[in-house]
Parts: sequence; structure tokens; C-alpha cells
Amino acid sequence: MSTTTIRTGKRGRATANIAVLVPVWVRAIVIAVILIVIALPLMFVVFGSVNSDLGVASGEYFPSSFTLANYVKIWSTVGLANGMFNSIVVAGSTAVVATVIAVATAYVLVRFTFLGRVTILRSLLILQSIPGTLLLLPLFVVFSSFSTYIGVQVIGTRWGLFITYLTFALPFATWVMVTYLRGLPPELEEAARMDGASNLRIIAQVILPLSWPGIVVAGIFSFLQGWNDVLFASVMTNTDTQTVSIALNLFSASQSGGSLPLYGQLMAASLICAAPVVVLYLCLQRWLVGGLTAGSVK
Repeated sequence: MSTTTIRTGKRGRATANIAVLVPVWVRAIVIAVILIVIALPLMFVVFGSVNSDLGVASGEYFPSSFTLANYVKIWSTVGLANGMFNSIVVAGSTAVVATVIAVATAYVLVRFTFLGRVTILRSLLILQSIPGTLLLLPLFVVFSSFSTYIGVQVIGTRWGLFITYLTFALPFATWVMVTYLRGLPPELEEAARMDGASNLRIIAQVILPLSWPGIVVAGIFSFLQGWNDVLFASVMTNTDTQTVSIALNLFSASQSGGSLPLYGQLMAASLICAAPVVVLYLCLQRWLVGGLTAGSVK
């Protein structure tokens, strides 16, 4: 009997035991409660995006009058299109570069033994425990000094924000790939090496095809690092390079008629900005689940 069959049998027995211990009606109630908790806030945002600012401010859950004007105005109120473009460029480049470097680094850390290897692995975990707020001021001072001493402008540029996000995304992506590559059998690489393949060819033709789940997880979380960030983007960008998260904050600061924030446009912009991430998750869901569960079952 193969290992896959044994694992499938164990999962089947575990599912059967849960079904016996938990009645069907209890599971149905729990699932219904979870769906309600998730759906109520989401539907409030959807209904608020087609409602007036006064209606949202008064607490209307279901709008008394529907309007699609919010979806038209969001593109000219605070420059949402420019923010989305900057976020896609910066977050996308961060995801690609962090994933490529992480694959190569993880392969070296997993398959080779050298002095300082354990120290590097431990450092990756230590870097994950450092809050980003502690590094905000040091990074700003260092980047500002580049303009003063060497004449290179970093603050307010896309590539400066890219370097900032790469600093946080690369350790996490590397650790994800280290965990995933540990589960790959080294016999495959040994067979390729016996056929005369170099390390670069092994990574390209053996490691990469087998590591798509881990690569997807590292890429998505690196992308979200730049897409969701507000703290660093608020001090590292200007009007031309502001990201989508900063644009969303500007909606709450803008006033409708001098009294009410632009609640309707804020709801509409939130849905538009969430759409790329949702589409990304739906398209890569199969590899994402496999990458997140890698290493949990041996």
C-alpha cells in the first residue's frame, strides 16, 4: 500500500470520527453562524457602495435608494487609479523578486551544510518577530541621508518603497521555501546530478516544477506585504507614488458637502481594491492550500 493511500485512509477515518462525535445539526448551526459573521460586514460594504453618504452615516444597512455614482466618482476624487497602479508595480515586483531570491536561498540552506547555516535560519525567525514600527524611523533616516550625502533620492520613489517591502517579505518567503524544500526527496536531485545536471539546472528543471505550492504561498504573502501596507507607504511616498492604501485613507479624510466623509465612495473603492487580491486567491487556490499545509503531514 502506498504512502498516499495510507494518508488518505487516515484522513477518512478522522473525518468519520468527527462526524460521529458532532451531530449534523450542530455542524450546520456552526457553519451558518460562521457564514453570517462573514457575510454581514461584507454585505454592509456592498450595500454602502451603492448608497448615499447620508444613508451610510445614518446607519442604513439596506439602502433606501440605489446609485452607481460612487463607482464613477472614485476615479477622480483622490486618484485611485494612480494608487492602484503604484501598488501593483511595487507589490508585484516585491513578490517576484522575493520569491526568486527565496527559492535560491532556501535551496542552499536546505541542501548544503556550511558554517553559519543554523545562524542564518535562526535569524530568519528573529527578523519575523521584529515589529515594523520599530524600523520605520531608522529606515526613514537612512533613506533620507542618501539624498543628503550621495545625492540619490529614495524617499518618494517606487524603488525605495520596493526595497522597504523586500526587507520584510524576503525573510518570510525564504522560511516558507525552506519548510517546503525540506519535504522534497533529495533522491530526485541526486539522480539529476548523476546525469550531469548542474545546481542551476537542478533548480530550474527539478526544484521549481515541484515547488509551485510553496512558491505561490511565498509570492502571495510577499504581494500582500506591499498591497496592504499603510505605515511605510504613508511616509515613504508622495502624491505621484502613493499606494492604494493611502488613497483609501484619503477617502475617509475627504468631505461631502463639508460635513460628511465620502462613505459611499470609500465602500466602493474598498471593493475595487479588494478585487485583485480576491481574484489572485481564487486563481491560485489549489497551489495555495498545498503550500500552506506542506510539512504538516509527513
